[in-house]
Amino acid sequence: MRYISTYIIGLIFGLGISLSGMSNPAKVINFFDVAGSWDPSLAFVMGGALLVTFIGYRLVLPRPSGPIFEGKFALPTASKLDARLLGGSALFGVGWGIAGFCPGGALPAIGTGRLDVLAFVAAMLVGIFVARAIIAARQNAELNSNVKRA
Repeated sequence: MRYISTYIIGLIFGLGISLSGMSNPAKVINFFDVAGSWDPSLAFVMGGALLVTFIGYRLVLPRPSGPIFEGKFALPTASKLDARLLGGSALFGVGWGIAGFCPGGALPAIGTGRLDVLAFVAAMLVGIFVARAIIAARQNAELNSNVKRA
């Protein structure tokens, strides 16, 4: 049942992204082009998503029974604005503005078979693996330097 609900949630998300136009890079780029052919419609999509999320969190999180398929909710615990968060956010925004895709919009667009979508998703996956390798190497170097100090 867990996989079925995951599939249904992903399907609803993908349909929402596709119907809203967030999987269309031209629409996304026009949203960011405030000095040119600005299309503010995605602001309403994002606002609607924030409203649904706000209400959903208020209704679901306080439930004493918790989540249906897990023991507890997996919520972020970090609250610090650091260079890693700000740099990653900036990189995400620049990439979204240049390519017209974000991961949430690109994944449903894979079904179109368009080369630009496939290239974006491939580059995104490479970026994920490279970032994980860099983080792991930094953590290993930090552990090794701590061991040598002790």
